[in-house]
Parts: sequence; structure tokens; C-alpha cells
Amino acid sequence: MFCMKLRSYLGGIMLLVVLLLAAGCSQPATPPATPPPTTVPATVTTTAVATTTVALSTPGPTQTLPGSYAVSVQVQSNGKAIDPEIVLTFNGGVGMDVIPEIDMQVTRSDGVVENGNLTYPLTVGQTISLPSTTGNTDRVEVWVVSPQGDRIKIIDQYVPFRSYH
Repeated sequence: MFCMKLRSYLGGIMLLVVLLLAAGCSQPATPPATPPPTTVPATVTTTAVATTTVALSTPGPTQTLPGSYAVSVQVQSNGKAIDPEIVLTFNGGVGMDVIPEIDMQVTRSDGVVENGNLTYPLTVGQTISLPSTTGNTDRVEVWVVSPQGDRIKIIDQYVPFRSYH
């Protein structure tokens, strides 16, 4: 009787081992390849960057906007050595509801030109950030486009990487 019980236990254990081995062998040898994830490019509505290389030039004269088109912008370096940028900040003004566009061009000290713009509707605090260098001769030019389509240069200056004052 003991032998019969032992045989049935051993038979049950052997059946389980065979089932486990069969289950392990039925899996594929390598996992199926998954396609690489697709990336969706981020859309930036306030800046468009075009890059060219030109010779540096000296800042020239600027114009004053008529009173009904007057807007205020501020241009400065972010002062970050790892990722230097020149940032234009729109501060508002009487003309913010009629000005269709503000254009900015940075001519870097290495000769690369970067362009960006803000378009209507303009809101206080809007910014344009364009790559710059850690030098002190990155030139910034800012134009305001009038409702008639005229481009009026309001800023043309060098923006130092860092200033201590």
C-alpha cells in the first residue's frame, strides 16, 4: 500500500515537472521587436530660427516709433555660460493692439545669424530667446512692423554676455 501511494505521488510530481518543462519550452526564444516610439515635434509659435553666417558689422542708427505705435521691449543676455541666449521681452505699450509683428535678429560674435519674431496678438511678458555666445559683441537688432507694413528699427546694439553694474 505504501508503494502504491508513493507511486501515485511520484507520478503526480513527474506530471507536474513535464508540464512545467513544456510550458517553459513553448515561449519564444527572443521577445518580439517593438517599433521605436514616434516623436511629435514641439510647436513654437513665437520664434522661428534661421541660421546663416555673415561678417560682423557695427550697430547703426535707430528710429523712434510714432506715439500711436509706441511699444516697449527689453533686450538682455540670460548670462548662462552653458546655454547662452539673448532674450527679448515685450513690455506692452500704446501700439500693442495695432502692431502686427516684432522681429529680432542676433548676429553672434562667431558670425552666425539667428532670427525670431513675435506676432499679433502681442501680450505683455511674451519673449523671444535666441542662441548667443559668451562674448561681448553679439549684436541685436529689433524691428517693429507698422500697420502699414513698414519695418522700423528700434534697437541696434551689442548685448554683452554679462555686465556688472
